[in-house]
Amino acid sequence: MKYTELLTKPSKTAPHDADSANAKFLVQAGFVRQEMAGVYSWLPMGLTVLRNVENIIREELNSIGAQEILMPALQSKENWEKTGRWDKMDVLFKLKSQTEREYALGATHEEVVTPLVGSFVKSYKDLPTAVYQIQTKYRDELRAKSGILRGREFGMKDLYSFHTTQEDLEEYYELVKQTYLKIFKRCGLDAKVVESSGGDFTKKFSHEFQVITPAGEDDILACPNCTFAQNIEIATMKSGESCPSCGGVLESVKGVEIGNIFDLSEKFTSAFDVKYTDENGVQKMPIMGCYGIGTTRLVGAIVEAHHDEKGMIWPSEVAPADVHLVTLQTKDDAVMEKIQSVAEGLYRDLQKQGKKVFWDDRDDASAGEKLGVADLVGIPLRILISPKSLVQNGVEVKLRSESELKVVNLEDIEALFE
Repeated sequence: MKYTELLTKPSKTAPHDADSANAKFLVQAGFVRQEMAGVYSWLPMGLTVLRNVENIIREELNSIGAQEILMPALQSKENWEKTGRWDKMDVLFKLKSQTEREYALGATHEEVVTPLVGSFVKSYKDLPTAVYQIQTKYRDELRAKSGILRGREFGMKDLYSFHTTQEDLEEYYELVKQTYLKIFKRCGLDAKVVESSGGDFTKKFSHEFQVITPAGEDDILACPNCTFAQNIEIATMKSGESCPSCGGVLESVKGVEIGNIFDLSEKFTSAFDVKYTDENGVQKMPIMGCYGIGTTRLVGAIVEAHHDEKGMIWPSEVAPADVHLVTLQTKDDAVMEKIQSVAEGLYRDLQKQGKKVFWDDRDDASAGEKLGVADLVGIPLRILISPKSLVQNGVEVKLRSESELKVVNLEDIEALFE
């Protein structure tokens, strides 16, 4: 992609009302556009990042046998009444059709997935099974804030598993927990596994996955040396005490929740009278687990964890491109022709190698403007072609996460990606 072809251009100024790093940089860089409080359009480069995150999730969930489906966002009132949540979930968006029938916009999908899976599961031989989707969710939050960290319309991956025994559920629950940690690691995040109460979902304990950041809205007790953490609301320990896992000193910090997992037991299968026949011909109810990751929130959390005062610093697996190619202008026509020729060749060759390249090809922007955009957008590797670098028959190479730059010969550029 070339800068001059990009629909959405970065702005020189940050939004005046930004209350977090992700709200500031994602909007300023032209990754997202706020349409109203808690509702955003995802623009080309931002959508690329979001899709990268979603694909990481798909790869890891597919590897543990989960099957992807897509369920409707428009849900019937009747199903929500069966679970008793139509009048209990205060963030539920409700709407009425022209025929006076009432519906809900999907805040979560237990009311859809349970009868859906129940229509196919008839025997113990059909279990265990797990299905997931990546879809937009809607919640009537009183106060949307912190950019894409808390919205009224947002992306979520929700996974649901069905089992014949508690032991089988717990085994899969632990597998998903470890898979989540792999997902977050690939996204460049060091997530804390936080024990918390089940809330509206279950009376049992559940687990949250938190990223430590001042923009977080949850108070957690965390160890700086390992993954141990507890939500302060149910904490059995205090700040300053020794971590039971590694002996480190526990700290009270802010975190943003990027995922959660719950043991639902028979709460929803009983509501929909979902049953299977066991090996002895006896009718039983499967037990459920549910596992969520906020996909758009995850993008915001990555920005909160990876930025400096100049802009974003994307981890390589989720970045909108692999290389940010920058060409500087000169009044010397012969040198400018050489710069353009080298840039076009490099742009073409890197793409043939499967690399995504964002080329700032503007001929009316200063070096300062272009380098400022490179820092703001935060693509991992910057390659700069200038009159100065060509004197050395090379290009200037700099990692966004580092301050040092070096000149690399044109013949050695391919080695950067080995």
